[in-house]
Amino acid sequence: MTIQEYLKNNTLLFDGGMGTYYSDLTHMPGAGCEEANLFDPELIAKIHTEYIQAGCRAIKTNTFAANSLNYADEQLSQIIEAGWSLARKAAGEDVFVFADIGPVSVQNDRISPADEYMKIADLFLAQGARYFLFETNPCFDGLAEAARYIKTRQPDAYIIASFAVLPDGYSRDGIYASELIAAANDCAEIDAVGLNCVCGVRHMLELVQSLDHHGKTLSLMPNAGYPIVINSRTYYESDPVYFASQLASLAAEGASILGGCCGTTPVFLAEAAEQLAKGNAVPVVRYKKAAPVSPAQDDNLFYNKLTSGKKVITVELDPPADINLSKFMKGAWELKECGTDLITIADCPIARARMDSSLLACKVHRELGIDTIPHMTCRDRNINATKALVLGLYAEGVHNALLITGDPIPTAERDEVKSVYQFNSRKMAAYLKSISDQTFPTPMHLYGALNVNARNFNVQLNIAKDKLEKGMIGFFTQPILTEQAFENLKLARAELSGYIFGGIIPVVSAKNARFMDSEISGINVDPKLIDMYEGKNREECEALAVSISAEIARQIAPYVDGYYLMTPFQRTGLMAKIISEIRKQQ
Repeated sequence: MTIQEYLKNNTLLFDGGMGTYYSDLTHMPGAGCEEANLFDPELIAKIHTEYIQAGCRAIKTNTFAANSLNYADEQLSQIIEAGWSLARKAAGEDVFVFADIGPVSVQNDRISPADEYMKIADLFLAQGARYFLFETNPCFDGLAEAARYIKTRQPDAYIIASFAVLPDGYSRDGIYASELIAAANDCAEIDAVGLNCVCGVRHMLELVQSLDHHGKTLSLMPNAGYPIVINSRTYYESDPVYFASQLASLAAEGASILGGCCGTTPVFLAEAAEQLAKGNAVPVVRYKKAAPVSPAQDDNLFYNKLTSGKKVITVELDPPADINLSKFMKGAWELKECGTDLITIADCPIARARMDSSLLACKVHRELGIDTIPHMTCRDRNINATKALVLGLYAEGVHNALLITGDPIPTAERDEVKSVYQFNSRKMAAYLKSISDQTFPTPMHLYGALNVNARNFNVQLNIAKDKLEKGMIGFFTQPILTEQAFENLKLARAELSGYIFGGIIPVVSAKNARFMDSEISGINVDPKLIDMYEGKNREECEALAVSISAEIARQIAPYVDGYYLMTPFQRTGLMAKIISEIRKQQ
């Protein structure tokens, strides 16, 4: 009987979490259990058999993390061959065996997901595999290409694409479940689509009820609740009977393929088989979507001025490195009084801890009544912290964010303080744009950085275009202190559809110029400009800084929608003079 024939009249029950069950039995980490196909095949065969005896009609090969990121080619081939053989022998004639393929992260650019998936598929196809499960995916990258490739090699193949999303519906890459399911539904070569891992069974039920999942066969494989960690080991303490009853409710929601993921032992699946056979779906109150938020008047004064066609002036003010806010707040007030439209606040620049940019942005907006835009880096926050932060920002009336990757933590500190970098600024933009569209009555306006000092500026332009596609609406450029930077700015104006804020940083001394040129990434200073400051005192340097900055503003005016001034050494008095000169030009 083919799997298609079986599914016409039956719910297909998969096995559970091989890695976590292996860890329970061996008191070893579940990560790397794929190697047990080679050094402990009897235990892997025993686990397969226990799930089958529990009532599962489909099992996964023990190959979730078998890919080129983790294993050399020869060992990878051995693990897949052994994993297939062990599962096939345990299954006999009555149980379907699925080639289990976990996600290939795009965080490593040396490996194309599509190429890697096809490489793994070839190894399984050589063993005679017909059924494939691509599971725990945070995105759709490479899956369509892999599915098409498999179907050309094995037209009778059956392919499941399954995605891992948090209870709020977002994957670790910041993509909403409905987008992932829609992408899989649009791929003719994929036969079933669904969700697995991360969520407990009840949250997966609520999530499925909120999504439009109609189209292909629906596959759902939740975790056994949520884990706890004791002495570096992960435990799941969910009740198998509860899990099984909720799984039956998932069947009532239209899922034809069910199973378990992390923490689900054969006991869980035995209970599930019994409940499914009885049709014991637990009555649940249907999840209700929140009523759409009524559109509201956008009170973002900065954005309203920007869209009116008037040139805006934004000024960056670095947060303090201690708790003394008096100088910062005095400077912010001075900037407002001299006509600044928006204050930008850096997020721990050069990866050195300072007062939180978002908390400061809220304080300045609330107390001074001026629009603010905190920088948000990918360095220090994961997806949960990012969402929590942007919800708080919006509630405080801060409806702008400047998304940047962020400087890496210096090498000497890496053993103690870790960078996060769960996603880059483009993925963060897509994630926050989705949250904004679904949650906020008025948009959260997202901006990015544009390095006009980059050696290969065409690469920066292509990245900027991708940022626009992902939801950003404009760019703050690096300082324009060379002729090449000016030429790159003109090219950006011709190529990009988003708003552009030209970067201006006043040079306050020859020493300051040499430091920026030598030690600050993304800043280049023309040697002729440095020479202009040689031998001048502070007063003369400041006058020169005002003059040069105003001239830069005049030159770039035809190519920008506003100016992005960066305050050196908290010298807001100097910035007020520059802003006054720029206003005279308008």
